[in-house]
Amino acid sequence: MTYIGLLSDTHGSLHPRVFDFFKNCDQLWHAGDIGDENTLIELQKFKPLIAVYGNIDGGNIRLQLPEIQKFKIENIRVFMTHIGGYPGKYARGIKAQIQHYRPDIFISGHSHILKIMHDKQLGLLHINPGAAGSHGLHQKITFVRFAIDEAKIMDMEIMEIDRKALSTSNDQPNG
Repeated sequence: MTYIGLLSDTHGSLHPRVFDFFKNCDQLWHAGDIGDENTLIELQKFKPLIAVYGNIDGGNIRLQLPEIQKFKIENIRVFMTHIGGYPGKYARGIKAQIQHYRPDIFISGHSHILKIMHDKQLGLLHINPGAAGSHGLHQKITFVRFAIDEAKIMDMEIMEIDRKALSTSNDQPNG
């Protein structure tokens, strides 16, 4: 079993709860808009990281990360990109890539909107972990963790933090 921590749109800031929520994860996946090299380094030091660059990421991050990651973990095929859309509203060219690669999980960021949904037509689970950073129009900071056991995706949990709250002591994962 492999435990995954998934986040996106940090925009150069990491909420301290990221480290506690992901402490038992084996890997972190970041769906782009990391924001700055310090954030990338901090995540890389914390856990093994698989990431893509996003539209706000500068040249140094783009030199280190690809626009698209396609990989297999246990018996699950993963396709991750920053601007990808979601079932029924995929970004231009994404549906064709999905049809070619046939992932079990399609991950994108960009919208700052947490979205977890099945695409029955393409036979995949779509996950957008929302925005883990403090910059943007979103009202909630969100990130996700889950487990992969062979070919099963399980134990999905969401961390949701009110961006305007001064104290995060009452934040609890929603499972």
